Amino acid sequence: MSWDFSTDPDYQVQLDWADSFVRTEVARLDLLWPHDIYKPLTDQQRSVVDPLKEQVREQGLWACHLGRELGGQGYGQLQLALLNEILGRSKWGPRIFGTQAPDTGNAEILAHYGTSEQKARYLAPLLEGDIVSCFSMTEPQAGADPGEFTTRAVRDGDHWVLNGSKFFSSNARWASFLIVMAVTNPEAGVRNRMSMFLMPTDTPGIEIVRDVALFGDPEGEGSHALISYTDVRVPADALLGEEGDAFGVAQTRLGGGRVHHAMRTVGLAQEALDMMAERALSRRTKGSVLADKQAVQGYLADSYIQVQQFRMFVLYTAWQIDRYQDYQRVRKDIAAIKVLTPKVLHDVVQRAIQVHGALGVTDELPLMSMALTAQVLALADGPTEVHQVTVARQLLRGYAPSEGLWPSAHIPTRRAQAQAELFGSVPA
Repeated sequence: MSWDFSTDPDYQVQLDWADSFVRTEVARLDLLWPHDIYKPLTDQQRSVVDPLKEQVREQGLWACHLGRELGGQGYGQLQLALLNEILGRSKWGPRIFGTQAPDTGNAEILAHYGTSEQKARYLAPLLEGDIVSCFSMTEPQAGADPGEFTTRAVRDGDHWVLNGSKFFSSNARWASFLIVMAVTNPEAGVRNRMSMFLMPTDTPGIEIVRDVALFGDPEGEGSHALISYTDVRVPADALLGEEGDAFGVAQTRLGGGRVHHAMRTVGLAQEALDMMAERALSRRTKGSVLADKQAVQGYLADSYIQVQQFRMFVLYTAWQIDRYQDYQRVRKDIAAIKVLTPKVLHDVVQRAIQVHGALGVTDELPLMSMALTAQVLALADGPTEVHQVTVARQLLRGYAPSEGLWPSAHIPTRRAQAQAELFGSVPA
């Protein structure tokens, strides 16, 4: 078995193009419309955005998160990781390349579990970038714990009727359709008690009670909806996947989403490191540049090491997904990079803020927005602590308790065993 850390030369050409394209073309959208990423485009925005998307399509880099059989480019998770490092530096980058969250995860489960009719109605326009979508799963009283969900869907003839509430349903206010998880068999275990439903956002009985904004967002720009579902009636063919299989469907979506968040975070953390290095070489104090100060050198070294370790782990996890085509098999490492994602970004950004001084905490630099992103990533797709438990449980499956009184590494016991194996006797 050979090891290779190189990138296919033809794909590297595409990556180089993407890097230049994001830095020169897409970056301008980040400056002009930082809060409009998921909103319906104005005529002015469309005149700029549509030509950029067309350039991405011409380069063969549109919707790289799906295989060709599912309507994507078929590049796989490893190549997507390399592209996402570039896109992670830009707010608009993922949308211009057709890989924005939560639409990537929603497209993935539609591709895997949707009927031909569902794919034509929902997946096709989603892949074209004509619409955005919403994954409506978490609940006010339960957070992301599916065992505590109470939103119900009851079969009524050829329809399902849903009642309940969902919270932090991101982008619902702009979405064309929702993917809603609801309890259909409350007596079953957590893995079989819920089903997934597709429904247009204008379905009667759906009410966005309020849109919650993240700290620092402009007033009225909240995008994380509290939704009330009251006697929402959808046809039987609104079911996504099999009845009672929502947990499995969700794991397919969330596994991919967690990996994609990590991929993009590699790029964002690298951006913070780049800013820190530039500042260290530019700012003078006490007779020399900051780069000459031992404390700043420590910040730079620690940040470089963290980013590179994180990047290698993300790429390895992506490689495993490509090789095994099984998110469950890679569950431990997906959870591990999910734990690392907010920590690495937080640590690097915090050091970058320190090196920039007071300027670092103003709205004239993106560092505080990056810091908030780190905190959001510690909660999105499941809190860090849940994934730490997953890593520990998966890890322990590869171990067994010691058979005797002493640990297996106990030196006196091992020495006696070695004596007996080599000389046939145990020393007195």
